[in-house]
Amino acid sequence: MTDHSSPPVEALVVVDVQSAFFTGDQAVPEAEQVLVGTGTMLERARESGALVVHLQNDGAPGTSDEPGTPGWELHLPVRRGPGETVIRKAHDDGFRETALGDVLTGAGVRSLAVCGVMSEMCVAATARQALERGYRVVLPHDAHGTYDVPAAAGISDVVPAAVASRVAEWSLGDEVEIVAHADEVRFTAPPSAVRPPGPLDRAHRSAWPG
Repeated sequence: MTDHSSPPVEALVVVDVQSAFFTGDQAVPEAEQVLVGTGTMLERARESGALVVHLQNDGAPGTSDEPGTPGWELHLPVRRGPGETVIRKAHDDGFRETALGDVLTGAGVRSLAVCGVMSEMCVAATARQALERGYRVVLPHDAHGTYDVPAAAGISDVVPAAVASRVAEWSLGDEVEIVAHADEVRFTAPPSAVRPPGPLDRAHRSAWPG
């Protein structure tokens, strides 16, 4: 487990912090904790000049995060500027068919923190792909969450969300750096200026603020 002496990271990737998952009776069980942890890191990342990327999931028609619906909207405000952007996605892996890799590479990022939802789906898939691409990845335990896993006849009773989140962390192996609290994550500016990528196809384009 990482301690306070760990080197700072150069980017914060906020995964699917959308209203569908943080408001009303469909909010993840630890919604408030995840929001506090994510908000803490957002402020510190901005203050340090670190790159901030908000991933926004495009759900299928009829789902709670279908594009254009209230649940699809990002729940936390995005600050307009060259170092903070929104990238829409249609897959668990935030790198798949998106500009995320180009944005990180363009800024010279080699280390990043990941937070958001769902622990075992989009958070884990994005963190795993980042590890495979050679990034140093920090995952704060109190800044990601998911739903309870429903009971399955002949397999298991309900698996509490907190257990599912912890198992998701463990499944990433020993390369990911897990810290207990978001306020343990330190940030620094990446070595290069962030440059918007060229136009991308369909809803997977990067929506640069401005």
